[in-house]
Amino acid sequence: MVVAISRRSEVEPFHAMDVLAEANRLRAQGHPVVSLAVGQPSDPAPAVVRQAAADAIAAGKIGYTDSLGLPALREAIAAHYADHYGIEVPAARIAVTTGSSAGFNLAFLAMFDPGDRVAITAPGYPAYRNVLTALGLEVVEIRLDGEGALTADHLERAHREKPLKGVLFASPANPTGAVIPPDTLRGIVEAARAMGIAVISDEIYHRLAYTAPDTTALAFGDDVTVINSFSKYYCMTGWRIGWMVLPEALVRPVERVAQSLYISAPEISQAAAIRAFEAGAELDRVKERYRVNRALLAEALPQIGLPLAAPMDGAFYAYCDVSRHTNDSMDFAQRLLKECHVAATPGLDFDLAGGHRFLRLSYAGSEAEISTAIERLRAWL
Repeated sequence: MVVAISRRSEVEPFHAMDVLAEANRLRAQGHPVVSLAVGQPSDPAPAVVRQAAADAIAAGKIGYTDSLGLPALREAIAAHYADHYGIEVPAARIAVTTGSSAGFNLAFLAMFDPGDRVAITAPGYPAYRNVLTALGLEVVEIRLDGEGALTADHLERAHREKPLKGVLFASPANPTGAVIPPDTLRGIVEAARAMGIAVISDEIYHRLAYTAPDTTALAFGDDVTVINSFSKYYCMTGWRIGWMVLPEALVRPVERVAQSLYISAPEISQAAAIRAFEAGAELDRVKERYRVNRALLAEALPQIGLPLAAPMDGAFYAYCDVSRHTNDSMDFAQRLLKECHVAATPGLDFDLAGGHRFLRLSYAGSEAEISTAIERLRAWL
């Protein structure tokens, strides 16, 4: 038997998922594992979302939709931009996707050709690097060691070394929670425009910032591509539903690729997501719990020898420095799980060069889980 395996598949594993699999195996054996490994809200989708899904199932009308999504959902997303940001975004420029993951795939395929150079930040979400690599694009990592968030100066330096075709950044960021201030974000978009660099802004953690209002890259022009999702703030990870806001010229290219790759996002998830924007009060109560958990970790981690590497301005992550205990965050995370049943993600996921010094903890769970994890860490260290 002949099995073909392409070089494109030789990307780094997503270690957070490997940690989750081991945590689930230990749980199945009866061990009291507390998982702070995966960036997944512990709350279910809002009640109105679940009811809308039940209604759709009862009606039985679940099938393919247009590849760009249900018109009603695209209109609801457009209304969200008007309500939350005060920005008018035509529904015609919105594409509904099978989670933000599909949005990145569609953006990369529609915007870039093999060999194009695309900049991302390090540390950063590993799927950016892995998917770009699998598609034959050249990944340019802009290191942010101790500098918090991307700036126009970072971008200009990288472009001077060798011209870039695109840049992808997130604010709030994963794994650090860093937020790009509005003036800095404007500078990045304007510098990219002047240099002919296409901008992709990952805004999946919007509505989960704790120190300032959200600012979308769309505020600085309609030539940027924004990717967002119902997974994080809206507590809909498993529903696999997200969206893109596209420059007008990219709408049809994205639609053509989506028709062949996905046909459409699941209609049941689309029908349910229409109602998600009505659930702000319920979801803000969830966010307030994140705020409490954030405060617990911000106080405890430095005290137990795990100083923060970023200020936790948004998302639901603490990215901490473990270098006084180890120079191998992977081994540290494995021992942490095995010996005191706390699951965390090694920094190697987010930074191949410097991640051996860091660990990411998600505080999207309950206050009791965070408190238990802190006490176990304190005793173990």
